[in-house]
Amino acid sequence: MAVRFGTDGIRGRAFDEISVDLAYRLGIAVASVFEVPVFVGYDTRESSPALAAAVLAGLVDGGGDAHNLGDFTTPGVAVIARQRGGAGIVVSASHNPYYDNGLKVLGLGGSKLDHASEEALTVALDDAPSPLSATFADLPIDENAQHDYARHLRQLVPTDISSLSIVLDCANGAASHVAHELFEGTGAKITTIHDRPNGRNINDHCGSTDVTDLITKVLEIGADLGLAFDGDADRLIAVDENGHVRDGDDLMVLMSLDRLDRETSDGGLVVTSMSNLGLHRAISSMGVSIVETDVGDRNVLLALEERDWNFGGEQSGHLIFRDLSPTGDGLLTGMILSDLVVRRGPLGELANAAWRRVPQALINIAVERFAQGPVEEIFDELSRNLGINRGEVRLLVRPSGTEPVVRVMIEALDADFVHEFRQRVTTFFS
Repeated sequence: MAVRFGTDGIRGRAFDEISVDLAYRLGIAVASVFEVPVFVGYDTRESSPALAAAVLAGLVDGGGDAHNLGDFTTPGVAVIARQRGGAGIVVSASHNPYYDNGLKVLGLGGSKLDHASEEALTVALDDAPSPLSATFADLPIDENAQHDYARHLRQLVPTDISSLSIVLDCANGAASHVAHELFEGTGAKITTIHDRPNGRNINDHCGSTDVTDLITKVLEIGADLGLAFDGDADRLIAVDENGHVRDGDDLMVLMSLDRLDRETSDGGLVVTSMSNLGLHRAISSMGVSIVETDVGDRNVLLALEERDWNFGGEQSGHLIFRDLSPTGDGLLTGMILSDLVVRRGPLGELANAAWRRVPQALINIAVERFAQGPVEEIFDELSRNLGINRGEVRLLVRPSGTEPVVRVMIEALDADFVHEFRQRVTTFFS
């Protein structure tokens, strides 16, 4: 049976769903589909070096031109692939726990795979042979690539942010080293947390999925800004000067407003179905066009390309600046946000003045326990009992593309409805 790519590559339990055999065969497949140099980077989880070694061996055995970038962020691999005229492979499970891993292929120039390339790769992967040996030779790591990537980001955002005090939460992931180099080079006062990966602490109560420690540190030292990356550093969640979390929706509203004021807006913003209704209202009030896609940063990018727009993203913190980068980049977003704060003022004040979030809740239910019927019955019953009009509430049910869960999102102008729905659904499936 052919392996299918999800919204963010192939992902699953390391050495089980994501096996050394699969990694090797993916290298063979990529070598057959892309006749260009292929740059391989991986995150800091304990399984990543072995899986990356298998990918590199598959590339070599398939006749490909393989380059080992070592520990590297996903967007960093994309940048290097674009700079050096190649494609990329990333071994990472992004924000998942250490025991998961994933395989993501970046197309020519570091771009997201288009559907035709994905189909060709799926066929080639299904046909690829398994390795003859379980051990693989180590390819030397390109030690210059990280410095080239950091310099590239600094050139994209050359502004002076030396007046800021910034806390970086590196999620014990791929940003742990390069974030230091990038942000300390700006002259800002930098404090870092969760930047000592040990193979098992990636995303462990840290990074963009758990900003508790980041909030504490921002308040403790009176920082202007906190920036939390995920395991492969393609997303960013911020914490403002008051310790309040500012997700991708906050950042998209503020950056859309800034782009409009600076006359750099191309007239459109692409978001996914997870973005808050309050964002839609704020963007529409600016006179900026807005388009909604299915969840997944690839869907956002495709919609941007179709309209020749440059800016879009997800509530989860994947923001895409198409004129600057081939993919979402948490480090780039952090630099752009820091520049915005220097020019316009404190993040909390800006966000509070720019928009109001509609009450929203996200419930994750294990796939094996989920049933659609009870969710809809609870929704209908509460709507009747509380007298909620359909135009004042939104229910979204979708399977996750990265985890074995079904995500149920409820959103309503009435906060009591959201609270009661979340409580009833959580209790039912507990």
